[in-house]
Amino acid sequence: MITIKDVFEDYKQLNKVYDANEVESLTLLTISQVTNLTKASVKAFPERELNEEQAQKLKNIAAELITGKPIQYILGVTEFYGLPFKVNPSVLIPRPETEELVEWVLAVCSGRLAVGSSQWAVGSGQSAIDNRQFAGSILDIGTGSGCIAISLKKNLPQAQVSAIDISEGALQTAKENADLNDVQVQFIQADILDAATTHHSPLLTAHQIIVSNPPYVTLDDKKQMHTNVTDFEPHTALFVPQDDPLLFYRAIADFASGNLTAGGYLFFEINESLGNETVALLRDKHFTDIELRQDMSGRDRMIGCRSPL
Repeated sequence: MITIKDVFEDYKQLNKVYDANEVESLTLLTISQVTNLTKASVKAFPERELNEEQAQKLKNIAAELITGKPIQYILGVTEFYGLPFKVNPSVLIPRPETEELVEWVLAVCSGRLAVGSSQWAVGSGQSAIDNRQFAGSILDIGTGSGCIAISLKKNLPQAQVSAIDISEGALQTAKENADLNDVQVQFIQADILDAATTHHSPLLTAHQIIVSNPPYVTLDDKKQMHTNVTDFEPHTALFVPQDDPLLFYRAIADFASGNLTAGGYLFFEINESLGNETVALLRDKHFTDIELRQDMSGRDRMIGCRSPL
């Protein structure tokens, strides 16, 4: 029988693909998932023996990890904003930075935080959307796994949440995730770049909030990315033309101009190297109270703004 310690030794082969810290983290996560032990128990009892089925499963997972395939795709599930999500190669793997975007939207909906200039700050007499029973309409554009829309609906149960994506496979995964998390979200297949597909009634609602984490990775950016992203995650959800990196932001801003309520909110996750350019685009399209925010790593990562009152 092999032990947990033996698995840690065997998984050192992953040093060919990942750095030492990543290997340790992956090994810990994988053993925990396969054995249903907490990570603390895995670390505390390295001499614990594994049964034959567990040992074989861990060996098979290692064989996939060595190819660079993300652990989330191998396990078929990940966590986002405290909720479980199914993931597969039809959808991007949700990132911690996107959790920060969700937190910002929720904070605005509850009145805890504001977007833009101080006149909208809580306590100024003009709060943001100011009750926890927010029942307005929210649209998530490019939903992928549904992580943004589902997390918002879970925390804003009175809201009317819709989400669109061009990918049928992504929408199927998103629907499964909505069921998994026991929420009702309206999913619509549509291409935000094609006006003809966005001109049907569910999308033409006057939304209080539109949020999007659209494709924004350029070909130059691709050169700096790990192959476990570029070789496995869906390219249509990642990449934009090198000569038009704000393609989706322009289209979504145009859509939002006609489909947000007066003073409604538009939120984006953005390319960290194009923060100022994205702000300028939104300003040119007459959005107000534009705020560029950094993520936990200090990178320009998200923008919030409002439609004109």
